[in-house]
Amino acid sequence: MALWKNKDFGLLWSGAAFSILGMRVSSIAWPLLVIFDGGSPERAGLVGFAALLPQLVIQLPAGVVVDRWDRKKVMIACDVIGMVAIGSVLAALFMGGLSLPHLLIAAFLEGSAAIGYQLSERAAVRAVVHPEQLPTALSQNEARSKGAGLLGQPISTGLLSLALWMPFIITVLGHLFSLLTLLAIRTPFQKERRKAPRSVPTELAEGLRWMHGQKLLRSALVLISVTNIITQVLSLSMVLIIRESGRSVATIGVIGVASGIGGLLGALCASWFMSRLSMSTLFVGTLLLRFLMIPTIAFTDSPLVLGALFAAMSWAGGLMNVVGGVYQVQITPEEMQGRAGSVSSLVTSGANSLGPLTAGLLLGAVGTTPTVLSAAVVMAVLAGAAAVAAYRFRPTPEPATNHALPVQV
Repeated sequence: MALWKNKDFGLLWSGAAFSILGMRVSSIAWPLLVIFDGGSPERAGLVGFAALLPQLVIQLPAGVVVDRWDRKKVMIACDVIGMVAIGSVLAALFMGGLSLPHLLIAAFLEGSAAIGYQLSERAAVRAVVHPEQLPTALSQNEARSKGAGLLGQPISTGLLSLALWMPFIITVLGHLFSLLTLLAIRTPFQKERRKAPRSVPTELAEGLRWMHGQKLLRSALVLISVTNIITQVLSLSMVLIIRESGRSVATIGVIGVASGIGGLLGALCASWFMSRLSMSTLFVGTLLLRFLMIPTIAFTDSPLVLGALFAAMSWAGGLMNVVGGVYQVQITPEEMQGRAGSVSSLVTSGANSLGPLTAGLLLGAVGTTPTVLSAAVVMAVLAGAAAVAAYRFRPTPEPATNHALPVQV
């Protein structure tokens, strides 16, 4: 059956699309709400931190929950938690009783619900599609995430300019639509659990041991994480280049849109490339492409050139994310999908949090051009490391009973 004819996948994909878009809209709106409601920058920073804190403290426990409980019920619970948290903020806005502690709790709950939802949804994909369709399905999921990132900011800021409560209505409606689609899906999201649940630390340790034993996957995670840091460094470098050239902030936004479109296209074409090239070829190739793009950034302030360069690098990033995600889902045992996904997300989100700090220190110490050229050198090293890792750590295809495809190295 063609993927577009798969009713359950269509319901899962579309429901998650609206839910993820809504969560993206609210994540952008949190600090803006505080500022435009008369709050201080310090309070806005606290609320933004509360929304992101679950990425560091909830990821690993959430992975255990996703593997231990019914994943569909976890997703439903996350949608309900999100609706209640955001709904309480809407009620407070309408009644004029919004407080900082309330916002901190609501932002933390919404961020936590987002993590549980996305870990469960990613693990559930393998249950609702044929194994041969997994690359295409995860490619569409990555494109959906890129699209949500692309649309989230203009929707959030545009609605917020009309009324402070409007972005949060979108989030509530997204959760509600997702909840309805989940209730319509009949396919179980995982096999019946045969083992009795053990303690959370025991199951968490089991997941960490399994991930540590996957040398190629571990190497891929390190490569993606360092690449994420470089991306943050280059993004801040681009902002300084545009500022020093005397152009407006709108120029930065246009380059950001071009970058987002590039990432979306990279995700959409990932399954086509994966059907023709091996995982190692794609990893090394995308890293080399980024390496070739970076030096030009150091010597141009043209918005057109910068837009094209960032679009090309984001195209490679979108493709690489799908390749890494497909490999992880394919080789991970069904009963460990949540924990494997949580470790991967923790590593990559941790890298994202280090990116701005690294960028600020480098740019402040040596300036834009040396920083960008240093990033190019690191990217070249990463491409070489990817080639070595692919040669040394060849994956073993999973048996058919685990519903995995043989992995091309």
